[in-house]
Amino acid sequence: MQGLKFDDVRLPASAEALRGEIRAFLATALPTGGLPDSDFNQGHDPAFSRALGRNGFIGMTWPTKYGGGGRSFFERYVVTEELLASGAPVSAHWIADRQSGPLLLRYGTEAQRQRFLPAIVKGECFFSIGMSEPDSGSDLASVRTHAERRGDGYVVNGTKVWTTDAHRNHFIIALVRTSPSSDNRHAGLSQLLIDLKAPGVKVRPIRNLAGDEDFNEVVFEDCFVPADNLVGVEGNGWEQVTSELGYERSGPERFLSSFRVLVEFVRAVGTAPSDHEAAVIGRLVAHIMTLRQMSVSVAGMLEAGQNPALEAALVKALGNDFEKHVPEVLRLAAPHLEDDSRFRATLVQTLLHAPSFTLRGGTREILRGVIARGLGLR
Repeated sequence: MQGLKFDDVRLPASAEALRGEIRAFLATALPTGGLPDSDFNQGHDPAFSRALGRNGFIGMTWPTKYGGGGRSFFERYVVTEELLASGAPVSAHWIADRQSGPLLLRYGTEAQRQRFLPAIVKGECFFSIGMSEPDSGSDLASVRTHAERRGDGYVVNGTKVWTTDAHRNHFIIALVRTSPSSDNRHAGLSQLLIDLKAPGVKVRPIRNLAGDEDFNEVVFEDCFVPADNLVGVEGNGWEQVTSELGYERSGPERFLSSFRVLVEFVRAVGTAPSDHEAAVIGRLVAHIMTLRQMSVSVAGMLEAGQNPALEAALVKALGNDFEKHVPEVLRLAAPHLEDDSRFRATLVQTLLHAPSFTLRGGTREILRGVIARGLGLR
């Protein structure tokens, strides 16, 4: 049985010193007009991503020989916080920077690293996640997309869903079944790097409640993938994808997606909030600070080369519940602020996107199962 471990980790002074640098960059680089949005899924802006890359804010922890910054996870954490707090349009490079690049660093071939990592660092190569499938929810072990080995490659058939920005990104790392199903549901899975513009790939955007088309369905029909695009070892996909989820589930993006609506609430009530408004602000800020400390602790484990899958799952489960709760609490706390157009617009935007917060990266039910198994409760 594994126990939860959240050490009291503090961001070092060297990381905090970077806060001024990223704020100075954002003061001049943020696009003008529109509403800032702390949801990392929103704001696909390749020009902004390229500007981030030129200033060394993508691939920060990666080796310098691939164009990375060779910096710590703590320094990257500070930059991530500031990007989300400012509502920067980070969606284009986000997945490649957060997990696709680290996956290639850990499991990819040297040729794959040389091909993809420098382009990601420059903000010129964007990735999507190919895990979830129709009718499967977050049960990754039920993957039905299969890849049959033929000659010097694989022929892929199947469907992936909830693939953020696949209609705009360049590549997808897909979890596929390369061996028939067996009693061991986690066996026979592999990961393939697939060009989203390759023959046999069809991308169908899925319109959400807000009228946006960020999520997609990706269909593979006899799509040929060169064997050189296999990530890691054939059949090792389950180990690889679970390690990847540690990066996806533990960052501040898992509790800051609705941060901007709290910022607008504080601005709208001004310097003399009512007792009720002050209590609401205090309650939400206390939750943020607790989740932040847990998340920083996970960053410390990543810095130490550990695989904090259990702790990351807990951060995501609690964080997603919180960020979905924030707009509801503020909606009820601020009926008199309906005439404040900026607060109202931010609130509406967040409410419309909030249903996705507890779905992406693993549903509540799946995460609770991961946590229960990790604690030996099931």
